[in-house]
Amino acid sequence: MGHVNLPPPRRGGAGAGARAWTVLDVVCACFLGGVVVFFVLVFTSLGDSLAASGRRSLARSSSPSDPRQRERVLALFDSRSPTSASAAAAAAAIDACAADEVEYMPCEDPRRNSQLSRDMNFYRERHCPAPPDAPLCLVPPPPGYRIPVPWPQSLRKIWHDNIPYGKIAERKGHQGWMKVEGSYFTFPGGGTMFPDGAEQYIAKLGQFIPISGGGLRTALDMGCGVASFGGSLLKENIMTLSFAPRDSHKSQIQFALERGIPAFVAMLGTRRLPFPAHSFDLVHCSRCLIPFTAHNGTYLIEVDRLLRPGGYLVISGPPVQWVNQDKEWNELQDMARALCYELITVDGNTAIWKKPSGPSCLPTQNEFGLDLCSDNNDPNEAWYFKLKKCVSKASFVEEIAVGSIEKWPERLSTPSARVSVMKNGVDVFEADTRRWIRRVAYYKKSLGVKLGTPQIRNVMDMNAFFGGFAAALISDPVWVMNVVPARKPLTLGVIYDRGLVGVYHDWCEAFSTYPRTYDLIHAAGINSLIRDPTSGNSRCHLVDLMVEMDRMLRPEGTAIIRDSSEVIDKVARIAHAIRWNIQIHESEPESRSGEKILVATKIFWKLPSASH
Repeated sequence: MGHVNLPPPRRGGAGAGARAWTVLDVVCACFLGGVVVFFVLVFTSLGDSLAASGRRSLARSSSPSDPRQRERVLALFDSRSPTSASAAAAAAAIDACAADEVEYMPCEDPRRNSQLSRDMNFYRERHCPAPPDAPLCLVPPPPGYRIPVPWPQSLRKIWHDNIPYGKIAERKGHQGWMKVEGSYFTFPGGGTMFPDGAEQYIAKLGQFIPISGGGLRTALDMGCGVASFGGSLLKENIMTLSFAPRDSHKSQIQFALERGIPAFVAMLGTRRLPFPAHSFDLVHCSRCLIPFTAHNGTYLIEVDRLLRPGGYLVISGPPVQWVNQDKEWNELQDMARALCYELITVDGNTAIWKKPSGPSCLPTQNEFGLDLCSDNNDPNEAWYFKLKKCVSKASFVEEIAVGSIEKWPERLSTPSARVSVMKNGVDVFEADTRRWIRRVAYYKKSLGVKLGTPQIRNVMDMNAFFGGFAAALISDPVWVMNVVPARKPLTLGVIYDRGLVGVYHDWCEAFSTYPRTYDLIHAAGINSLIRDPTSGNSRCHLVDLMVEMDRMLRPEGTAIIRDSSEVIDKVARIAHAIRWNIQIHESEPESRSGEKILVATKIFWKLPSASH
């Protein structure tokens, strides 16, 4: 056996008398080192973290999220040549994301947001990656995913494997939030401030608030947990939009949506919530831990912007008569008095106020140091709009107040005072209502869409305008998230006046929800969602928008897209690339728009088992 050519040891040195290394010694050392590394990777958590990191790196370096690969994919869909267009879907098929991206939320990604400022919880708000930095891939379902439990059974139980995170059940099970029972998560209806159940808690609130009778219709539940409060209010015909941030409990909002309860991901931090002024008849906080009077009362001022005149504010939990929070509780009462809120009751740790039905009283009563905003402040602006430290002035205060606006369900079909701001607003409102009644009937009868069946509960209208699509579905067992694009006319206030719910959003960004949370997504004029209204140019790519739709849509869910023939042709090519089965139809006979309607079903696919 030959020797490795090493220099001879020095006399008297550390290596004196040591024998020279042979090739066999080197081979044996490498083998032993390899064995040690193997055991470390296989039998310690370091191997798991390295493997996950490697999967992410591999997915992002070899998938369409690679900028050069991304450009090639988009270029194929942009081709105007019929020959190349027909081959585009096959050549540019969008790959699956990595197995550890099953809950990927582009704008609420804790790996990126954790590097941002903690001031006023800025890091927990929306922060979206630029398109080249976001993976262009299809989010897979988790192992063991099943088609969700249908409504209304889903209100009480969902499949465990669809959201396999039991931390809330472990930490909050004694408070009745949720429990693990066999292959299900079950929801007894409890919460931190109402461990005996939301129904009993709501009955208690009903002693002071007109819960029944149709006077209250829209509610906002802040820091909602798994949204049992909103779920229980449904039987009272109160539509509650629940929200919570993505936090350490993981997937609170995903649980709510899997149950079929209206919800989305949000954080009250440095910006206004994406709603117009005077949206909600009731605002509720049950141990939501929002410091309402901090930062010169900024957060309570935001609640005041959102609460309809004559509406009710309920805060249950700290600081209401809470140990060691006397200062905060006194400040909250002082600020509510400065806003002329009437304190109806303090029952234990629950306080209920009523907002005045008329204009703000601040010019004559201002013991907390609050000021009215200037006339150039639009209280309906709410997309990436910084919170104000002044109280907003608004029009039609008395006309849209609780007690003045029509009760439910009459308010659904009654044009509110806010409609009159638009030219011929009442006529447009009524024509839009009639149009969507015809269109929805056509969807059900001629296009085979399963609206009105247990298969469809969570619905999104991506371009809602006055909410006519949602209004036409009011007799079906669904709820609709009405999305008003942020660059279009701000009509969301009219939608809330009708007793419906929704948000502002810019469709060149991802929506604030978990994957697989909607059964049906509706998009009328999809190309207008990405087009600049002034220049007419596209601000982002239709491929990114449809990949985002796929992320939100449940397996075997339905997408309905209306647009011109040219746009629908392009949509069809992208639909094939993201694994949708499609049918293209003519628009309803009464329509003179020349539109086509694409009806798509998302294929239920899974990653190969080896990738788990």
